[in-house]
Amino acid sequence: MRVLVLGGTSFIGRTVVDTAVRHGLDVTLFNRGFTGADLFPDLPRLTGDRDVDDYRSLATGHWDAVVDVSGYVPRHVTTTMAALGDRVDRYVFISTQAVYDHDGIGPGGNESTPLRAERRDTEELDNATYGPLKVACENDVRARFGDERTVILRPGRVAGPHDNQDAFTYWVRRAERGGRVALPAEPEQPVQVVDSRDLATLVIRLLVDRRSGVFDAVGPAEPTTLAGLIHTCAQIAGSRVEIVPVRAERAPFLFPLVRERSAWPGLQRDASKARAAGMPSTPLSVTAADVLTWDRDRGRPALSRGFSAAEEEQLLADYSG
Repeated sequence: MRVLVLGGTSFIGRTVVDTAVRHGLDVTLFNRGFTGADLFPDLPRLTGDRDVDDYRSLATGHWDAVVDVSGYVPRHVTTTMAALGDRVDRYVFISTQAVYDHDGIGPGGNESTPLRAERRDTEELDNATYGPLKVACENDVRARFGDERTVILRPGRVAGPHDNQDAFTYWVRRAERGGRVALPAEPEQPVQVVDSRDLATLVIRLLVDRRSGVFDAVGPAEPTTLAGLIHTCAQIAGSRVEIVPVRAERAPFLFPLVRERSAWPGLQRDASKARAAGMPSTPLSVTAADVLTWDRDRGRPALSRGFSAAEEEQLLADYSG
């Protein structure tokens, strides 16, 4: 099976490509060539830039499927489909849980949950526009390929080695350090994280089985909370933690895995359809252990999210009792 991956060198795309190669698929990469130059040296690479509509390298070639891990705004999708024409048979679009309108929807929501209204009036990505722009992307793929040739995956928070978002990694690293842990949230807040390798396996399974449809790719299989996640990370690191709920000025959406209470129903979604289609259920402890090993091996670079040690120490000083 010939597969064109749009992206393929950063986190989710990298994991999809690695999984596809291990399953014997014939993979071609299309990306800007800015990252991962040393990755997958034996795979053909086509260079282009979706941000500036540069698809000259896609002028020839035919693929059984395209896997789109780098489409964020409708223009990315429509210009890619125009460049490929009729030379691709199926389209797999990696979307997001942010497409859902969770107002009035309780825990256990699934793929039938109403979507937010699409947006086409901006290409600025933020908490308000990200989901609606992805809705528009989904609609465009369906309009071009039809439901029978379209696969849409809606992952929640993805975690695993090579994660470039730092959210899960922050808690793995912080739990390893042990001691009093400042948590600017309610400890009982539900959390859903899916292992990147489970998501990638689902992508390949759907391709090989020639399935279509929409799938909520969320995990882990066993429900957990923020407190449970932190304790799991500490356990695999061999450390002990005391969770201290604190108040912080930062908005919850800016802090790793923290969400407002109104968003909690969206963190308790049903993954049964994806599981039935072949998505594995890697235990959270395994994901945490593998991220810990990867983070150690890369030398623990500075993270872009979470408290610095000094910030946390200052916050905890106010909760010394």
